[in-house]
Amino acid sequence: MIRYLTAGESHGKGLIGIIEGFPSNIYFDIEFINNELSRRQKGYGRSSRMSIEKDEIQVISGVNKGYTTGNPISIMVENKGTNIDLAEVTRPRPGHGDLSGALKYNLEGARNVLERASARETAMRVAVGSICKLLLMEFNIHILSHVIQIGGIKIPEEIYTNFSMDKILAADESVVRVLDRDIEKKIISKIENTKEEGDTLGGIFEVIGMNIPVGLGSYTNWDRKLDGKIAQSIMSIPGIKGIEFGLGFEIANRLGSQVHDEIYFDGNKYYRKTNNAGGIEGGVSNGEYIIFRAIMKPIPTLKKPLETIDIKTKEKTLAQFERSDVCAVPSASIVAENMLACILANEMMLKFGGDSLEEIKTNFYNYMERLKNR
Repeated sequence: MIRYLTAGESHGKGLIGIIEGFPSNIYFDIEFINNELSRRQKGYGRSSRMSIEKDEIQVISGVNKGYTTGNPISIMVENKGTNIDLAEVTRPRPGHGDLSGALKYNLEGARNVLERASARETAMRVAVGSICKLLLMEFNIHILSHVIQIGGIKIPEEIYTNFSMDKILAADESVVRVLDRDIEKKIISKIENTKEEGDTLGGIFEVIGMNIPVGLGSYTNWDRKLDGKIAQSIMSIPGIKGIEFGLGFEIANRLGSQVHDEIYFDGNKYYRKTNNAGGIEGGVSNGEYIIFRAIMKPIPTLKKPLETIDIKTKEKTLAQFERSDVCAVPSASIVAENMLACILANEMMLKFGGDSLEEIKTNFYNYMERLKNR
């Protein structure tokens, strides 16, 4: 299986990632990985730090002559935005991990909490996820995303329900990653007004996994269910407060006959005309696209701060302000793509495992051939 760890602080020397269990002989496309990091940094409403950082990976181990070796892969992303006064944080921000983290680790302030709990850490998760995407693309598996809603301004559902890969890829052409130019203008205006007010915005994004084989995940135990693993990974992204698969919470308003995806057979394979399940049934991928949407809360660091209590004096005060985004929903959608890539890559290894790409492909194609005879 593929395991990974990240380390590093928001204003430290950099971020480090170590990936274990990654197979050999996969072309390590550094340009692709760096482009994924660039995608994460974009988005209207990001802070001034995005103009300082230019995230690029440095490969320390696990790659030789452009290909993975099977050894643990270790990479680093250097921080450039470190030359600031790192004052102690004694006025915890409501909605952030400041107070609970300081109490948990018996700290005098929340600086150490902020440094690790910061969304800066997700840069390394994107780097790791993009490496996992390289594995998935060997099997024609692609992961896309787009933003559905920011600050209450929502894309009409009919715009994105009947999607193609090219259509969803066009989200990258929008500074807020939406598929409608008129809505884009309204969202930009909303972000500008919110910035002037010293406030922040949240929203909703959708992630789509395409060409997922049947059989990833398992129904045999609770912790092996694919949707459970995906949900945990997405909920671990800073600011994410909810996730729904397929038809999602709308299911509560419908009869069973209006929800479940009827099954057909075309002479070669089973298929469904609808995908209300979001590509997962019984904790197992069913061959349809994996589709989920996640909700991101407004960022808790406000220029117009909320009331709090000073940790040292215990007096009522206003929360501390640090450089922060007004809106990071577009960035979060990129992080979510790459978190899904980590889960799917690991599931591919669990299902078709091998030490080299060639061995995995042999197992994969044997399995796909067997499905044709079912």
